[in-house]
Amino acid sequence: MTYEAILARSFSRYEQKKLGCGALLGCFLIFLSFFTVFKPYLGPLPILNMRLSMGVAHRMFATKETESSQKQEMVTVAQKEAAKSELLLISTSHQENVTTKPELRLNSTDPKENTTRTKPEILLNSTDHHVAKNVTLEPGPEVLLNNTEHPAVEIEESEQLNSTDHQDTSLSIAGNATQKRVPLCNILNPRTDICDITGEVRVHAKSYTVYASSPEMSTLDDGQTSWKIRPYARKTDRTAMSSVTEWSVVPASVDRRKIPKCTQNHAAPAILFSAGGFSGNHFHDFSDIILPLYLTARPFNGDVQLLVTNYRSWWASKFRAILQNLSKHPAIDIDQQREEVHCFPSVIVGLNRHDEFKINPSMPPHTTMRDFREFLRTSYSLERAKAIELQASDTRKPRLLIVARKRSRSFTNPTRIAKTAKAVGFEPVVAEADMNVARFAELMNSCDAVMGVHGAGLTNILFLPDDAVLIQIVPLGGAWLSRTYFGDPSRDMNLRYLEYKIGVRESTLADQYPVDHVALKDPSAFHRGKWNDFKKIYLDNQNVKLDVRRFRPTLLKALQLLREQKRR
Repeated sequence: MTYEAILARSFSRYEQKKLGCGALLGCFLIFLSFFTVFKPYLGPLPILNMRLSMGVAHRMFATKETESSQKQEMVTVAQKEAAKSELLLISTSHQENVTTKPELRLNSTDPKENTTRTKPEILLNSTDHHVAKNVTLEPGPEVLLNNTEHPAVEIEESEQLNSTDHQDTSLSIAGNATQKRVPLCNILNPRTDICDITGEVRVHAKSYTVYASSPEMSTLDDGQTSWKIRPYARKTDRTAMSSVTEWSVVPASVDRRKIPKCTQNHAAPAILFSAGGFSGNHFHDFSDIILPLYLTARPFNGDVQLLVTNYRSWWASKFRAILQNLSKHPAIDIDQQREEVHCFPSVIVGLNRHDEFKINPSMPPHTTMRDFREFLRTSYSLERAKAIELQASDTRKPRLLIVARKRSRSFTNPTRIAKTAKAVGFEPVVAEADMNVARFAELMNSCDAVMGVHGAGLTNILFLPDDAVLIQIVPLGGAWLSRTYFGDPSRDMNLRYLEYKIGVRESTLADQYPVDHVALKDPSAFHRGKWNDFKKIYLDNQNVKLDVRRFRPTLLKALQLLREQKRR
């Protein structure tokens, strides 16, 4: 209070008012100076200026790289939408490469390659030498990574977005994608080459050419312009294939005027095959032609046209019943149709084939040897489907067919064999197969057991009734052939199989070589895998003088099998 009284007495009223105004002015000047100095720092924070425009944001593809085992960040749904905006138009020249799953392609850094793309792309521009480990993409477009290095890149499929626009884009890509075409011809089968051609197909006999004139077949992979096919199902045997005509399978050319016009149109599909090769040998007739033809033609249920190259009238006559059961159309000798162009909705060039004289049920057309035997019984009107069932007190005698041969590998004592068979309880029949397949098939079907030296005549076991017994006499050197050609296949035919390996003294080769000669003791070492040497000695110059006493137990075993069949 004392201080305020002294101050009041020191200044007049006017002077006090003047002093207050000066103080107010000074404060204003101080505030103005402060505002002027600190103005640059009072604006918006710099971080706020980092927000990008919507257009820029849609061009950014968020990827995050981690080192070693760190978990990768996935691209968000918004970023997937951004990736969609980068899809480019598909060029028709590259449509065949677009797949329904992400395809990875690592590109060079050439800017020309990145300006215009010929199919859907999502471009990831990397400024360093690293590539994103995990990129979430929608299945469909191709992913291209521009980088100077080529490390492995993993692509993870994302879940589908609910966006209508995104679904439309996916559908568009799927519509433009073209599945990889299956080649017209399969040349990878070790036994046969086969072409399955659908669409308008033209067969030009004069040039031995089959034209696959469907537009979608106008080009081939790897620049291939045609296939060369010999339609016989033993392609690795040069001897057999040397007599088989070679046909060309040619897709439609750019200039369709070069394709000959149709002169005869057929509503049924066709199968083109050869009756050359080893036809005439009864085993090869079935193994190389009839059985493969059955596998190829049976799915058509008779509505198929058979085109035969290397046609042989005697062969067609021999198997007329089978050919007529496979096709309701008369077979065409296509080699004689040189002035004609036959057109079909589809053509199979070549024949399907499985194993040697066997059918693999797991392979198309998923049939069995039992089905094939039933087909043969139908073709030749064979009555018996099942062999005799002997009872304990049965007085009936099962029939035993002894297959005779006039040439090599024949029995030198068939009469003694027949007497022994009759003595143990069989009704023996001695016969040799001939060109009359129907007659011999009927004879074979009437028997309950058959015996013979390994040879083409045993092919007729196809006509035996189920549960019949095959006794194969194995000559010297013939173990592998006997097992492969008839032993193993017979089991798939629902037959019982017995094997009798002859002794050295039962072979007529014992009259040509000393008993201890390597040709008798070790045939494989003697011929050393040379087929011509083996054939000349063991197939063409060997007959069998069966030791009936040694063979008798085998006959008794066959009788026992016929009695046991009812238990199976």
